[in-house]
Amino acid sequence: MIYFLADYYLLIKALHIISVIAWMAGLLYLPRLFVYHAQATSGGEASETFKVMERKLLRYIMNPAMIAAWIFGLLMIAAYPEVFKSGWMHVKLTIVVLLTGFHHMLARWMKIFARDENTKPHKFYRWMNEVPTVAMIVVVILAVTKPF
Repeated sequence: MIYFLADYYLLIKALHIISVIAWMAGLLYLPRLFVYHAQATSGGEASETFKVMERKLLRYIMNPAMIAAWIFGLLMIAAYPEVFKSGWMHVKLTIVVLLTGFHHMLARWMKIFARDENTKPHKFYRWMNEVPTVAMIVVVILAVTKPF
């Protein structure tokens, strides 16, 4: 199995990068939708449109992309387990676990919006929109420079 993974490592890596790009797009866009949704009148036409957009983004793009990113990332580690000995990889995986938790928090907020029960102001979601940006910057720098 490990030889198979090693033979297809570059394909697995490419699929991992594609999955991460799709997941990050959703992590960056969904909180931005929440900013606008928080400003919309509950039950109004705009609010109902945001509900559909948020649900479809999460269900059809973000969830599959997150799962694929995890699968391909773990396959890469399985192909070359020595990478797990590097300190930068531990930091990267910690951030990925935190991003996964953030993803689930976004899903919970989406359900609150779907029930017209949001109580948070749009500024809260503006700040939350920065979380995946900072995480992405750190992960990319770690993955490219492998500093420790």
